[in-house]
Amino acid sequence: MKIDNKTILVSGANRGIGAAIVRELLKHNVTKIYAAARNPKSLPDFGDKRVVPLALDITDPKQIADAAKQAKDVHVLINNAGIATFAPLIDSQPDQVAADMKVNYFGTVGMMKAFAPILQKNGQAVIANVVSVVGLAPMVSIGGYSASKAALHSATQAARAELAARNIHVIGIYPGPIDTDMARDFPLDKTSPAVTAQAIVAGIIEGKDYIFPDPMSQQVGALWEQNPKALEQQFAPPLSDAA
Repeated sequence: MKIDNKTILVSGANRGIGAAIVRELLKHNVTKIYAAARNPKSLPDFGDKRVVPLALDITDPKQIADAAKQAKDVHVLINNAGIATFAPLIDSQPDQVAADMKVNYFGTVGMMKAFAPILQKNGQAVIANVVSVVGLAPMVSIGGYSASKAALHSATQAARAELAARNIHVIGIYPGPIDTDMARDFPLDKTSPAVTAQAIVAGIIEGKDYIFPDPMSQQVGALWEQNPKALEQQFAPPLSDAA
């Protein structure tokens, strides 16, 4: 996928990976970047007139429809917006798993459905969904988030097969722990958003189906391809901890 002279929409562009992706894209000869956030005033000053702020809450169907009306020139849709309630699956509060699913799964699927006709009309196009390594195997402490990302992983695969005939390439992005506000409390080595964004944009240009943009995710991706059950066991806590 050549991104020169292309128009790109990045959701959740106000911080973390989303903001870093916008900055990385600006290093290329792109025509326009719609930087979407619930509150456009929260967007950083990217210092480039190619960036167009866009108000977008992906849990609001009307805002998705309004965004699709405004951004009719999009060639690449990067679905980065997401949340994490950091709750287990069974022992969570009733609204926690629902919140993860509402944003990470239903919101992202809503974006794909709204923009698929636009992308098809504009020619060779890409949808890139930011999933997570825990979409491939769950971590118990964030079981609700893991389930929402697993659903998005499956939806990404389904959309890839469904939209291929419309000349839309659907990509899954599977980061590990990245040094963002969302992962602040994770006691793991984290990759910077800038390095992660560089790998994501490179993977989109290369036309990969699966992008593992950091060292941990690359290790996880290799194990998942070889032995998914081993990955599940690797992410599971020892029985002494689970008891």
